[in-house]
Amino acid sequence: MTRRAEGESPVARQILLLQVGVVVVLVVTAVALASLDARRDSRESASDRATAVARSVADSPFVREAAQSDDPTASLQPFAEEVRIDTGTDFVVVMDTDRIRWTHPDTSQIGGRFVGGVGAAPEGQVFTQEYVGTLGPSVRAVVPVVDADEVVALVAVGITVDRLDRQLLRDLPGIALAAGATLAAGLLGAWLIARRLRRQTHGLGEREITRMYEYYRAVLGAVREGLLLVDDDLRVQLVNEEAVRLLALPDDVEGRSLDDLGLPPGLVAAVERRTALADETYVLGQQVLVFSSAPAYWREAEVGAVVTVRDRTELQAVTGELDLVRGLTESLRAQNHEAANRLHTIVSLVEMGRTDQAVAFATAELEVAQGLADELVSAVDEPVLAALLLGKTAQAAERGIDLEILGALPSELPIEPRDLVALVGNLVDNAFDAVALTRVRTPQRVRIELAGDTDDLRIAVEDSGPGIAVEDRQHVLERGWSSKAQEGRGLGLAIVTQVVSQHGGTLDVTDSPLGGARFAVGVRRRAGVRGGEA
Repeated sequence: MTRRAEGESPVARQILLLQVGVVVVLVVTAVALASLDARRDSRESASDRATAVARSVADSPFVREAAQSDDPTASLQPFAEEVRIDTGTDFVVVMDTDRIRWTHPDTSQIGGRFVGGVGAAPEGQVFTQEYVGTLGPSVRAVVPVVDADEVVALVAVGITVDRLDRQLLRDLPGIALAAGATLAAGLLGAWLIARRLRRQTHGLGEREITRMYEYYRAVLGAVREGLLLVDDDLRVQLVNEEAVRLLALPDDVEGRSLDDLGLPPGLVAAVERRTALADETYVLGQQVLVFSSAPAYWREAEVGAVVTVRDRTELQAVTGELDLVRGLTESLRAQNHEAANRLHTIVSLVEMGRTDQAVAFATAELEVAQGLADELVSAVDEPVLAALLLGKTAQAAERGIDLEILGALPSELPIEPRDLVALVGNLVDNAFDAVALTRVRTPQRVRIELAGDTDDLRIAVEDSGPGIAVEDRQHVLERGWSSKAQEGRGLGLAIVTQVVSQHGGTLDVTDSPLGGARFAVGVRRRAGVRGGEA
């Protein structure tokens, strides 16, 4: 784990502080806007209430009659005070058209001039305003008293701003309670988000995360093996260029599931089971690849899996050639052993004075060996293949296998000798392995059928082994069939499939009359390709 830079705060803490700041600003702003809106609403409501009270007073017949009497104050003052108290307003002032007060809550103001504007009220209109009068700032409405289409008086009703502010203060605890609940919910949500983020980022700072990402990307690009990092949902999170090249992955591979990438089912199953997989060999397309996978842990918690891929194509080709040489060596060793036994027999016959029998025995053995060699060379003009078959014949004789070779091949074929040896050698080796699985008393037989010309090659290898189940035959032709899928039917058949695929040929698996399996390969010359080139 990298060391956090001095003074660097974890990303989760930074996000938490940022969210707390945003939540506080939003709540404070919301409270301020709500207060302003409540203040505006209270004034609009007060103006409407004052207008309604003033209209009621102005429409009263009693007021119209008293306004035209000799002493309006005597009858209107008690009435105005009663209305003021009943309606919860702060003043109800009735005045003449010259704005001389007839009523007022403060009797000393009666007879004085009304403070504030009346607008178009003397012309019969309703006028509202917020003005500072004798009782302080107030929201007021002035309504005309009309008798016979003539304005005979004016009624002013007002509610002081202090009363409105006191009402607003009584409403503030509710607003504050709602704001507190909103703030608490926001802080709780921010804390939960920060907690989850802290788990996901492992408490790292932003520069530390950036540095780790850059270093890990550099490491992924520098290693010569293909690397895939998958999460718990089997989705690819990181992949290097070598893995993209080896597996022919699409550009948008990151974030996709392993099931969508055409990888070997055994590999995907191993990753899904969270089990370690070491050096499993698969054939994908034209490549022989070695896969390994292991669960990935962070602080004892499993976070996914790491899959590595190595290219073994060239190594497998060299190994195949080495196996061929080794097989020929074993054949020579077996022949040397048999020759030594025969030589000892001849020497013993000479020592016993039976020279004629010694000569006859040596001549017979020589004729048999030479006859087999002549038969193979005359049937197979390709020297490399002839040498392979001679070695396989000796190997079969040593293992007690009855090897039968039928047909013939010309020297010029539609594929290279190297690929031809890979086809025949791996098919014969698999046949040898298959007959080795049979019971001891069962005859062990392998038959090779060769046919073809310069444009068409047909090879069939069949055995007397246990055969291949019908449901398993399709796996032989699948790309990526594991070398451990079935004993005796492993990587050799995958290489055969690879060679056949390279040349656009066919590979059929059927039952053999010998009792085991029969593998039939067909390869035709491609247009524009000369003999021996593929």
